Amino acid sequence: MKITLAIMAAGIGSRFGGGIKQLEPVGTNGEIIMDYSVHDAIEAGFNKIVFIIRKDIYEDFMEVIGHRIESLCEQLHVEIAYAFQEKEDLPAGCQLPEGREKPWGTGQAVLACRDLIHEPFAVINADDYYGKTAFRQLYHFLTQYTPEKPNDFCMAGFVLKNTLSENGSVTRGVCKVTNSGYLEKIEETTGICKTDTGAAVYEDGVTHSIDADSHVSMNMWGLTPEFMDTLEKEFVNFFEEGGDLSKKEYLLPILIGKLLEQKRVSVKVLETPDTWFGVTYREDKPGVEEAFRKLTQKGVYRIPLFGDLI
Repeated sequence: MKITLAIMAAGIGSRFGGGIKQLEPVGTNGEIIMDYSVHDAIEAGFNKIVFIIRKDIYEDFMEVIGHRIESLCEQLHVEIAYAFQEKEDLPAGCQLPEGREKPWGTGQAVLACRDLIHEPFAVINADDYYGKTAFRQLYHFLTQYTPEKPNDFCMAGFVLKNTLSENGSVTRGVCKVTNSGYLEKIEETTGICKTDTGAAVYEDGVTHSIDADSHVSMNMWGLTPEFMDTLEKEFVNFFEEGGDLSKKEYLLPILIGKLLEQKRVSVKVLETPDTWFGVTYREDKPGVEEAFRKLTQKGVYRIPLFGDLI
């Protein structure tokens, strides 16, 4: 059975301060974060990779990673495909609103794969490092898929304090988890900052403390092929709900939270002890480079990176 990893790499990266942050070299040999994600996914057992990008970054993407990963994956018998997220890609009957400049968010990004993914799959962000444990856990969960359970999903559950940036606020899906390990509620929370005592949310000039040991979603989901139909139908509902469609975003955590409230899905939270890191801000890059250097020194990764797989 194919088990797919979909990598969302179409983000604009406005907080990064220009450039395409997903393509920034951070590894000891010039690797980008996606290299490590692809490596860890293949090592865990994933045998198909779908890159979700924009058409305007295609040439840069292929030069930095695409051609190289295609060559490696051919040797490893791993399938590669590309999906393009464009703001004009809308469900039948929906029209692009005047003034819309960006694609529609992570929900639309996954929907861009609807003609490519027909098997259980995981979704990740291109500019986040998740660690090996999460990939192994998601792969194991996805191999248990049966069509009789089309709404059984999973999520890598990171600890909030392991996901904060030293250089500014972040947005996290803060989770409420049942005693049996299932997601009960997810709340997209903006403005979370690291503090001396843990974490806090700064909103309208007021500071609210937040439990630094809370589970959070880092947009690492395990999903079923049937979810694509739900994504498309809910995208239509997203338009019908109105609001400022020139800026509104169709986000995966918000949609899954809605489906949970309606008791239409179940989401198993897979405990993930690894420390997340990524390049949300340009100032994050030196810390990420140092983190990968230490992982390589400890033997977690080899030089060359894929040398242990080929």
